[in-house]
Amino acid sequence: MDVTTEGELLELEGTGVRVLVFAGARRPPSADAALRGLLAMSSGVPAEDVELEHACPTCGARHGRVSVGYPMTPSGAPWYADVAVCGDAVVAAAATRHPLGIGMEPATLDAGDAIDEAAFHADERAALDELDASRRALVRATLWARKTALLRAAGHTDFIEPSRLALTIPGEDGGVGRMVRSVPEFGSVWREVAFHDLRVPGKRAASVAVIG
Repeated sequence: MDVTTEGELLELEGTGVRVLVFAGARRPPSADAALRGLLAMSSGVPAEDVELEHACPTCGARHGRVSVGYPMTPSGAPWYADVAVCGDAVVAAAATRHPLGIGMEPATLDAGDAIDEAAFHADERAALDELDASRRALVRATLWARKTALLRAAGHTDFIEPSRLALTIPGEDGGVGRMVRSVPEFGSVWREVAFHDLRVPGKRAASVAVIG
């Protein structure tokens, strides 16, 4: 069964990144099935031949983006790929040129001050405080989805406190976010990061971080 026929296929302009979104289905595909389907569609190999590895190649822990053992890209390099799940929504992304990661978070009304202080830069918290409650939840969720996506795209790295990073505010940046405050661990690569927010039905936010 070709799971890709049940999802919405998107291409992020200027990046070469293809995204497959499943939302609202009674029985959505598993994360691995969605990502295998997207890679099969993009590479031309059977989905059952796609090999995925969820363990970090550096430390073996289950964090960061998914590694693709097979197939390879036309140039012989590995594919960049990732997948995220939130409730009945599944989002998969794949590309040949740019490291990427996906974040997807529920839009809750109130995450609590302690969580916000750990997750968001002071500038971000100030911007959130200026929003009315009906909009604040989705903006907060989008910011957190972006940061999750970035850390997954970066893969194995020194521990980085999310509150040290400041991003542009969703709704004020046209849906493609950038980093405005970074950390030394990212070097100059932070200038090359873009966050592509996705429209996913339901009370949740999703974003794809693309490096380069």
